[in-house]
Amino acid sequence: MIKRYYSPIEPLLEPNKVLVIYGPRRVGKTTLLKELIEKTSLKYRFDSGENIRVQEVLGSGDFDKIKDYLGDNELIAIDEAQQIPGIGGGLKIVVDQFPGIRVVVTGSSSFDLFNQVGEPLVGRKKVITLFPFAQFELAETYPAFDLQNRLEEFLVYGSYPDVFLAPEKQEKMTHLNEIVDSYLLRDVLALDGVKKSRTLVDLVRLLALQIGNEVSLNELARQLGANVRTIEKYLDILEKGFVIVSLSTLKRNMRNEVRGKRKYYFYDLGVRNALLSQWSDVSSRNDIGALWENFLFIERLKFCSYRSVSSQRYFWRTYEQREIDLVEERDGKFLASEFKWKENKVKEPREFRLNYPNSNFQVVNKGNYWAFLTGSDMKK
Repeated sequence: MIKRYYSPIEPLLEPNKVLVIYGPRRVGKTTLLKELIEKTSLKYRFDSGENIRVQEVLGSGDFDKIKDYLGDNELIAIDEAQQIPGIGGGLKIVVDQFPGIRVVVTGSSSFDLFNQVGEPLVGRKKVITLFPFAQFELAETYPAFDLQNRLEEFLVYGSYPDVFLAPEKQEKMTHLNEIVDSYLLRDVLALDGVKKSRTLVDLVRLLALQIGNEVSLNELARQLGANVRTIEKYLDILEKGFVIVSLSTLKRNMRNEVRGKRKYYFYDLGVRNALLSQWSDVSSRNDIGALWENFLFIERLKFCSYRSVSSQRYFWRTYEQREIDLVEERDGKFLASEFKWKENKVKEPREFRLNYPNSNFQVVNKGNYWAFLTGSDMKK
């Protein structure tokens, strides 16, 4: 069994606080809950938010009903809590009125669950996000050498648990197609405000073709026959549904620095490739540069999220096409990283050094990337 970074989660539980575990479906949230209840010495109740009776009780706001539901349990675990209308108010009653109770809930959409628990649970919750397997996380179970030998596999099939563990390529593709069909086309399309499902599906496929490139909302709207506000809304939903993540521009000192642009990356490359039905090996692909950039950015995001590394992330470009793929700002210092699949020599843009003297620059390629994925480069 592959140990997850947050496993075991019991040390994260606090009396009269809610532990909220966000993340897409099929990344192992339910597994963490089951591991918790199998090993805990606390008396517990474990339910699914899809249970109609649980929805009626926890969504009711009725103290007596909730008291009867809790009984004498010391731990309440609810999977897919975003399915319960009014869950935030119900959980507020639980943690406010029942001394010593510990609560953990999971949600596949930060859009639904955050909207429900955000205000009611101010000061009463702790939030973590679970991703598909991170490389540094897998390194606790597998030798780094073996993971590096499987690099091209990660670029094509991603790192969802079921996909990573599947022994054959066809089985990996089957799992990914199921994830896209059941999660993307069911859960995300069910989120608030999605009226034109075809538009959203076409949008996410357009983004899949443009990873690593600056995205123009006006151009997306033109191609999809939609207005810009609709595109903005759907992009927000895709981010909160853990399908994509955005990166904005660094703009501080130079007149010719590009501002107001964004890039979009996929949380998992297997999902991206499944959307486009692109399963060919890396050696025969013309999008390897984009795959490499997406892979490195997301792995860095996972590392920083799990290790609570606080930083602001940007990309940097001038109108003269000088650019850097990722700039991380921490404590007033900048770490600039340029991503290259091949081990080519790349010089730091002179304009960047002049305008950001308090910075370090590095090129991350397939020959040296492991230090980047494990945060070793941050210690320089």
